[in-house]
Amino acid sequence: MQSTPELFDAIRSILGPLSQPQVDSVNAILQSCENHGVTDHRQIAYIIATGIHECGLKPIPESLGSRKGRRYNNPDPVTGQTYYGRGIVQLTWKDNYQTFANLLHIDLVHNPDLALQIPTAAEIAVIGMKGGMFTGVSLSKYFNDTITDAINCRKVINGLDQANLIAGYYGKVFNATA
Repeated sequence: MQSTPELFDAIRSILGPLSQPQVDSVNAILQSCENHGVTDHRQIAYIIATGIHECGLKPIPESLGSRKGRRYNNPDPVTGQTYYGRGIVQLTWKDNYQTFANLLHIDLVHNPDLALQIPTAAEIAVIGMKGGMFTGVSLSKYFNDTITDAINCRKVINGLDQANLIAGYYGKVFNATA
């Protein structure tokens, strides 16, 4: 999938005017898809749609209000860091930070805010969604030779929470690139 005016027009129809970090995030997602062999336009459109929903295509830290009282918000006794959600898909838990630290060869365990950098956030989103690393379910279960299921694909990230809304975003993004 190419970065095209039609793609950005579709995203603007959802988010309104785009900031440079949002444009950079889309381009980083597209580059990461290319780097990791994600070539199915449906899968790429769904990753972008997920980024639209999760963070408005700007890597963000999980809000204090939504992480309050969650165990992953407690400082780790070894590193002193907290492993609350960060990035495009809200990476959580120390084990997940360690997994992506190993895959990306960066120290996310001692520097979890690195997950907020656009290229890193895009890599985490693409690798994790492609490989089913967040919930055990990958993009290819819902987008393959026999299935196109933008509703149930939400299970790649977060059950069916807001599945219809994200499927709508997916449809706009996919139709702009088809």
